[in-house]
Amino acid sequence: MKLFNFRKMIGISALGLVAVLGMSETANAQTWRNDQKQERKIQKQQEKIQKQRAKLQQQRINSRNVYANNNANRYRVYRNGAYYNTDNRGAELLRQAVNAGYQQGIRAGQSDRNGRRNSSWNNSSVYRTGTYGYQSYVDRNQYQYYFQQGFQKGYQDGYNSQSRYGSNNGGGLNILGTILNQVLNIQQY
Repeated sequence: MKLFNFRKMIGISALGLVAVLGMSETANAQTWRNDQKQERKIQKQQEKIQKQRAKLQQQRINSRNVYANNNANRYRVYRNGAYYNTDNRGAELLRQAVNAGYQQGIRAGQSDRNGRRNSSWNNSSVYRTGTYGYQSYVDRNQYQYYFQQGFQKGYQDGYNSQSRYGSNNGGGLNILGTILNQVLNIQQY
């Protein structure tokens, strides 16, 4: 009977050992699965961070490009001892003001010469208003000033029947580029 009890005890102990080892193995397997889940979670977070970094880097690059493009289209106009800032569109409108003034001035000068009137560009209503071709994108006073500068040059060419300040290309009257640059005194920055 002692042998039977001893065998029984060994059997129960072995069974207990198997149970403990099995539970331990189950726990190890569960721990391994949890570790795998945690690693995948960490990997996904790292991928998300990398994507965010790449997105931020692209935004920085885009921001720099926008800044560079904006600065490439910025101009400074010097008039009466002060600088005025404008962009590419404003600079183009001021160029148009000088050219439109020149064209209108030639016509007014030719008309005064042909009518044998005294040379006086400031008698012209077009000169006084100075808004022929004006667009509200630039300051009206700026436009008017540059229109009148072009008008004076055009009037002198028209009245004196010369091309000192401009040229006639196939019927298109245009102020010379060097004169335009002197009148506008515009600088890109």
